[in-house]
Parts: sequence; structure tokens; C-alpha cells
Amino acid sequence: MTQTCPISFKRVDTNFVRIIALQVISLALLLIFTQELIFAVILLIDFSVRILNFKQLSILGLIAQLTIKQFKLQAQLCDEAPKRFALYLGVVIIASFTILYLFHFTILASLLVSILLICAFLEATFDYCVGCKIYHLLQYITSKR
Repeated sequence: MTQTCPISFKRVDTNFVRIIALQVISLALLLIFTQELIFAVILLIDFSVRILNFKQLSILGLIAQLTIKQFKLQAQLCDEAPKRFALYLGVVIIASFTILYLFHFTILASLLVSILLICAFLEATFDYCVGCKIYHLLQYITSKR
């Protein structure tokens, strides 16, 4: 199963994605340990503005861009579509967390944030995108029909 992008020819810098994943780890840990909803709101807003392509409004994106510029990191491009799919999964997870938390299902909500934390850790540390793997699997399944 080759990993190609049948939807978009747009490319994204994996350094950018990995730096954002590091920030998501930080916010997710703060969310788990403090149970303060503000951290979920920050993640939800940031994920949402990136989904809507208002990247200039993304605090995490701006920090990632500054980091790349400061450390003069060379761009490492990959297909954007799987990363966008992973972003959609992230917003679903954090929105679900928020709803569950508001209805006092804190254990289930914390489990969801733990999943987000694990996925962000894999992305930041090993450049392994769980959402991208799901995306490619779905593309493979739908192409066989």
C-alpha cells in the first residue's frame, strides 16, 4: 500500500507539524493535570482556525513559524491532505472532550485527551502520524470498491 495523496497536490512542512505537535503535548498535559477547560478551548480554537485556513490566527502555527525561522530549519515537505485529515480528527477529539467534560464525564474525557496526547507524541517524536495512517487506510479501502 503506497502512501499517495489522491485529493490534493498541496504540501506542508513536517517541521511545522511536529512543532505544533509539541505544543499540543504541552497543552494536553496541562489539560489532563489541571482539568481547566481553558486549555481545551485554546486547542479547539487553534485547531478550528487551521481547519478553516485562517493560519494567520493560529497561535500554535505562529509559534511554529517563529521556531522554524529562529532555528533556520530546512523544509521537509509531505502531502497536506493526510495531515489535514489528522487535524480534523484532532478537532473531533478535543470537541468531544469539551462536551464530555461539561457533562461531568471526566474519566472518559481524560481518556480522549490521552489519545490526543499519544498521537501528538508520536508525531513530534517519531514523525509518525496516526491520523495519516488512518487516512491512507481509508483511501486504500475506498479505492478497492
